Amino acid sequence: MRKALVPRFVAILLLSSATSFAMDRFDGHWLTKLTCPPKGSTLGYTWEFPATIQNNNFIGEHGTVGEPGYLRLEGRIADNGNAKFAANGIVASRQYARGVFAHKGEDYSYDVKAQFKETEGAGTRNEGMGIVGRPCVFEFKKQTNP
Repeated sequence: MRKALVPRFVAILLLSSATSFAMDRFDGHWLTKLTCPPKGSTLGYTWEFPATIQNNNFIGEHGTVGEPGYLRLEGRIADNGNAKFAANGIVASRQYARGVFAHKGEDYSYDVKAQFKETEGAGTRNEGMGIVGRPCVFEFKKQTNP
């Protein structure tokens, strides 16, 4: 009976180690850089803001909650590094926002597809049909000293 339990114990130990590695692979403090180029009469901008990954859950925030210029980016990173995030924010100024209804203080949202490696990542904004959206890009860098 004891011999039968040893292989099970080893398998459980290996599986839990692999799961622990996958869960901790991206965990830590990250710097997020968002760059949206100009499009038509809309001005471009670049924002840098901190983010945290814990148990493969990403949360990054720029600005002050509830105020114009606020952005929250959140979502889950798969073990293979693929991620889909939801971006929810508040328009800071019409000069930087596309669309007829984009006024300061209005809410907006879009999706972001990203790919992560151990210490870096990259992503792109979903442009929708390209009429309102623009090709914003994200860069993610893991911080060694938070």
